[in-house]
Amino acid sequence: MNFKEGEVLYFDKPYRWTSFALVNKIRYHISRKLGVKKIKVGHAGTLDPLATGVMIICTGKATKRIEEFQYHTKEYVATLQLGATTPSYDLEKEIDATYPTEHITRELVEETLQRFVGAIEQIPPAFSACKVDGKRAYELARKGDEVQLKPKTLVIDEIELLECNLPEIKIRVVCSKGTYIRALARDIGEALHSGAHLTGLIRTRVGDITLADCMKVEDFENWLDQQEIEENSQN
Repeated sequence: MNFKEGEVLYFDKPYRWTSFALVNKIRYHISRKLGVKKIKVGHAGTLDPLATGVMIICTGKATKRIEEFQYHTKEYVATLQLGATTPSYDLEKEIDATYPTEHITRELVEETLQRFVGAIEQIPPAFSACKVDGKRAYELARKGDEVQLKPKTLVIDEIELLECNLPEIKIRVVCSKGTYIRALARDIGEALHSGAHLTGLIRTRVGDITLADCMKVEDFENWLDQQEIEENSQN
């Protein structure tokens, strides 16, 4: 292992951790192991704090590959609560409105989901890392400022209904870079003439990397102790 020359590591991001917190933890353990103050560590694609799953972390010169990984197709398993919305489109914020769900059937859900397959326009959530006038949208939204974001074109390759226990549904989504599953939940709710928000989200795949390839963050220190580390004389 040569963390300065560059390694690519796969983690299952824990629930309620920010992507930044995971990067920090990994950087801390590697710096300590190498006995250095600084080492480059970055992630290839943010996951919301309330989401778990595949996160690719690059070290040293491998951070140059981050953009390449970000363009890989991603797969998610999402749990949606129909009939209610929240300002963040997930459980970060309290329910702000409720809607009828009596008219929703499994058939209607399956038919509606298929309308989202292909190239679609999506307005990102205000509670997102998108930049508005140089600031992160979520920073403005959390302060109560109004955030106006422009629609983005993205591609949904597949949507599959995994479970239908109305008013809760579980779906599998295969999609391109830049897709916000929270925003997809919002749009599915609207398309069903109701409302919806995410109650669970797992990123199950990035490119060919699946959860089975990922390490738990609590196992990283022990794993690191068992690796043969190559030392560089230069940074």
